[in-house]
Amino acid sequence: MSSIILITIISLSLIALISAVILYFVAQKFKIVEDPRIDEVQAILPAANCGGCGFAGCRNMAEAIVKATTLEGLYCPVGGAKVMNSAAKILGREAPVTDPRVAVLLCNGTPENRPRTSRYNGASDCRISNNLYIGESDCSYGCLGNGDCVRACAFDAIHMDPTTNLPVIIDDKCVYCGACVKACPRNIIELRKKAKKDKKIYVACSNCDKGGPARKACNAACIGCGKCFKVCEFGAITIEKNLAYIDAIKCTFCRKCVEECPTGAIRELNFPPRKPKVEVQNEAVN
Repeated sequence: MSSIILITIISLSLIALISAVILYFVAQKFKIVEDPRIDEVQAILPAANCGGCGFAGCRNMAEAIVKATTLEGLYCPVGGAKVMNSAAKILGREAPVTDPRVAVLLCNGTPENRPRTSRYNGASDCRISNNLYIGESDCSYGCLGNGDCVRACAFDAIHMDPTTNLPVIIDDKCVYCGACVKACPRNIIELRKKAKKDKKIYVACSNCDKGGPARKACNAACIGCGKCFKVCEFGAITIEKNLAYIDAIKCTFCRKCVEECPTGAIRELNFPPRKPKVEVQNEAVN
């Protein structure tokens, strides 16, 4: 009886030993050697895991940075140029210059501009209400005011204004991760080039209806009249689907378009006050 037990123990031990040897060689053959620089790059990333870089998390971003042949197109919006320069230094490369951007709301549908014509009593969620009806006004393009963008922002850069019922974006806190852009079902939040002193000129409207219906739905709607397009000398304005759009890269902040807009749909922010126009009276010649 004891011999049987001994033989069993020896047999099991041999099987275990052979299995361990086989597993060792299999592991050596198929093992994946990870570049240690991935950990170094990940260590300098902000660990926000916001997805603004286009990757699922900072680890995936670090892997992409290390494995890429060039850093063109790779950018951490939270860490900014400082982090990207540090990552480039680890890899012995140069980080491309990327202009910072900021989120902008393309709507100015305040209660004064966009009168309420109905009332919504459903779930306080923009995506749900967007699928159910056009909104509490006659504009089917404007902000629904339920704050999906606020809840999506991980950096406390957006809050709802109780007076206008529109989201307010805090430029200094915005890291242009794009979470608010993805959260908005109306696609009325855009990431635009950030200018010095946070200056902005943009069309605060997304209504693609023709002039009459658009103006009826909102006093501050763009009516596609083309006056801004005609006065722009730099090709920064285009009109498509009855709606004007200002290219933030081409715009030189001359502000002529703002003066020409008959509805006030074009907003100018963080500019010094305009100088009052001096009327020149022609004196009668004797």
